[in-house]
Amino acid sequence: MESKRWVSLVFFALILVGLSYSSHLFLKDSDQQVQSISFVSDLKTTILGFLDETSWVTIEDIDEEDIKPKHDVILTPNLSSCHKSLSDAGRPVYCCPPKHESLEPIIDFKFPDVSEPIKVRKPAHMVDADYIAKYNKAITIMKSLPYDDPRNFMRQANIHCIYCTGAYNQQNSNSLLKIHRSWMFFPWHRMMIYFHERILGSLIGDENFALPFWNWDSPEGMFIPDMYLYGSMVDTQRDSSHLPPRVADLYYDYHERGLGTVNQISTNLAFMYNQMVSGAKKTELFMGCPYKTGKKGYCDGPGTIELAPHNALHTWVGSNLNPEREDFGAFYSAARDPIFYAHHSNIDRLWNVWNELRGNKPAIEDPDWLDTTFYFHNEKSQLVRIKIRDVVDNSKLRYAYENVENVWLNARPKPSIPPQISRQILKMRESRNPFLDGRRLDTTIRVKLHRPKTHRSKIEKEQEEEIIVVYGIDISKDMYVKFDVYVNAVDESIIGPESREFAGTFVNMMKGVRILLNKEDLVMKRKTIFKVGITELLEDLDADDDETIWVTLVPRGGTGINTTVDGVRIEYLK
Repeated sequence: MESKRWVSLVFFALILVGLSYSSHLFLKDSDQQVQSISFVSDLKTTILGFLDETSWVTIEDIDEEDIKPKHDVILTPNLSSCHKSLSDAGRPVYCCPPKHESLEPIIDFKFPDVSEPIKVRKPAHMVDADYIAKYNKAITIMKSLPYDDPRNFMRQANIHCIYCTGAYNQQNSNSLLKIHRSWMFFPWHRMMIYFHERILGSLIGDENFALPFWNWDSPEGMFIPDMYLYGSMVDTQRDSSHLPPRVADLYYDYHERGLGTVNQISTNLAFMYNQMVSGAKKTELFMGCPYKTGKKGYCDGPGTIELAPHNALHTWVGSNLNPEREDFGAFYSAARDPIFYAHHSNIDRLWNVWNELRGNKPAIEDPDWLDTTFYFHNEKSQLVRIKIRDVVDNSKLRYAYENVENVWLNARPKPSIPPQISRQILKMRESRNPFLDGRRLDTTIRVKLHRPKTHRSKIEKEQEEEIIVVYGIDISKDMYVKFDVYVNAVDESIIGPESREFAGTFVNMMKGVRILLNKEDLVMKRKTIFKVGITELLEDLDADDDETIWVTLVPRGGTGINTTVDGVRIEYLK
């Protein structure tokens, strides 16, 4: 039987070779553009299905170069591929629309007419009663729409569910598509809330309607805004202990730190300075890693703001009584809470602020990023094809943010111990090998690193950011993991983001991307890296000219037990 099976396999392989040269279907898309669609991959799946289960190739065995088109392709979802996915904790969820969006007519995005008034988004804690009543009415209408209407509130929420749980495959690839933990994070969410805002305005006949933003990086806005505690803005699935007057913890890690109002605000501001300024000097550190098409284009490296406060606040708001802190604390359900849109409006605003801090120079000019394409329904229920290049400049989208003071710009942290004293204490430490070779992060890890470059000039520092790279991060289970990175810390157990020794925080949110449309589809499982900018930090610690520094990894909340790390090193990022 075994010999016959292999004879059959060779026979089918010969058929595949012949088909690969001749068998293509030519179809027209919604714009009547001819596309060449090979069915060799589908036939290969069918043939392999004739064999017993042990003959299936593994994910690692599939060479995507054999199945991807030879021409350049853009990263975009395959709209006909929507399928069941998993929640963060592994429970099956189904977020797909009632019918495949590939069956709908598609129009290309057009910028709003310049005659349209500019919508001004205001801080949620500063809007008036008339605005709240108007917003409540819009949400009420949206919730009343039938589910087959793409403007329906749950349909809007499920857009986020689809893109963050791997419910779509990539076009021209058998890899799943994700929009978190890479340079897709900022532009995709800008698209989502842009269309959501316009739908809300159209439902109440107000072309001036603008979403509010939750100004959680400002002392006055570091509370869940009152408007989300009443009417259609209420979500009962929130942590009741975190409702006002509780100050938001932008650095939250599932554990209450018990800080008073003043200390929590101070810590939040220092943390924001690190995430927006000293830790975000270079584009990749802020925007996230370059994520491109196919297996070789995969990356897992979120930027500073996505890691926290973004992830931290999702967890902080969500209900502690639910297994995944739904609604807001689980990505599949997060957009069911109306505060989601205010949260991401502030994230979007901070993208603008970061651009302003660097003189509004183009952050990314890579066409692979600029031409990445997604699909959203507009206020007329039309399916719109939109590229990242369309949303880079929000002024062309006819919305703006009310100016607020970014108080954290003046919250540069100070060392917890005078550097000259800490240097003497650190000299007594025994040197540790920076090559950890898969060491479990179930306890604090300290390593002494040699710095390849010292005494760098101001120009050299502007050209290259010195970074700590924690590499080979392997999380054995799909789970929440958080650890902090400190530099030259004498006692990291008693300090946090308010101290200059704090360099950054790594947060892994559960992804739930494991259900495949086809057996040969790819779920990427690679070790992760974490990059932390430290040029300014070293100056503040008087360690800029030191040949070595001490780096400490501190797991939070017992979450490192299923995590290993291969090593820590210093690199320079242009």
